[in-house]
Amino acid sequence: MSTLMNTYSRLPVTFVRGEGVWLWDDQNVRYLDALSGIAVCGLGHCHPALTRAICEQAATLVHTSNLYHVKNQELLADRLTSLSGLDKVFFCNSGAEANEAAIKLARLHGHNRGIDLPTIIVMERSFHGRTMATLTATGNRKTQAGFEPLLTGFVRAPYDDLAAVEQIAANNQNVVAILLETYQGEGGVNFPQANYLQGLRQICDQRDWLLMLDEVQCGLGRTGTWFAFQHSQILPDVMTLAKGLGSGMPIGACLASGQAADVFQPGNHASTFGGNPLACKAALATLEVIEQEGLLANAITIGEFMRAQFKQHLQKWQDVLKIRGQGLMMGIELPIPCGELVHEALQQHLLINVTSEKVVRLLPALTMRQDEAEQVVAGVSAIIDRFLTARS
Repeated sequence: MSTLMNTYSRLPVTFVRGEGVWLWDDQNVRYLDALSGIAVCGLGHCHPALTRAICEQAATLVHTSNLYHVKNQELLADRLTSLSGLDKVFFCNSGAEANEAAIKLARLHGHNRGIDLPTIIVMERSFHGRTMATLTATGNRKTQAGFEPLLTGFVRAPYDDLAAVEQIAANNQNVVAILLETYQGEGGVNFPQANYLQGLRQICDQRDWLLMLDEVQCGLGRTGTWFAFQHSQILPDVMTLAKGLGSGMPIGACLASGQAADVFQPGNHASTFGGNPLACKAALATLEVIEQEGLLANAITIGEFMRAQFKQHLQKWQDVLKIRGQGLMMGIELPIPCGELVHEALQQHLLINVTSEKVVRLLPALTMRQDEAEQVVAGVSAIIDRFLTARS
């Protein structure tokens, strides 16, 4: 009997080694990874520059705590604010923690404005984490079930629906912020209309609300820009990051600009491990590799190539499939639940994911080459074709 708590339905494989987009299990069988640790290993596995940076820092200093100045943390904050246009950063250890920080920041911002019951608009089909606040913010009843009572202070709107947000604004005087994923990941790899973020930005500006974007999954080059909001030519008040920031080293960040950047004061929020020298060194190395190796451009090129190839391979199913994506964040929506495709792909030594029951989710490393992308497309297309043929 395992001594691990039964919190995961794990697939029957144990990986022991990785290189680039490839993983090897404990039987020395090689697998093509099209998930990259759920958008974490953006540089692929064991990138030499990342490995070197981690080893050098581990041999020098791992942790001191935030009672003292941390040079790597200051360097990383400078880099992230420069890339994003936001002003200040709080470091933590995960996406859920980053979103917790954003939620606390919004509530404190509301109290500072004299609002006793500050309320945050969140979206249907969203996912923000599994702590109590982020669980409440998440738009998935299945994820929330059994953990009631949930927190108050949230009101939900459909994703990509400006009219719904306007209606909430007209009927709720306690709203202080909007929190949403720029592009939804767990909810089915969903992308909004071109004017959606601009519309939310305008609504927030008119009412002195904070626009808070969760880019835990879609940030850090995943969609072909440093941050997904940069496709829309807006600037959020708050943005959260994690996953790909440390390429596997646990680190999260909550960035803020303007009035939001000065809401937290000493004693309002903290993290023992957040922004330690080792995690920040990994993040600095990650950003450097993305820039030096042109991985933003590669994400766009390989992503467009893969979607074009999928449309060609799966053209006979064009009436029932929806292929969508931006950069190397892609979803193929089938007409029926298809969770079994994960196991089928594993048997073909290919790692994929199914989210929202019917969407094959692909999150390849930003380093993926065209020949590797061709193998992913061929493998995924083959299992989808067999699956749909057997049910037609």
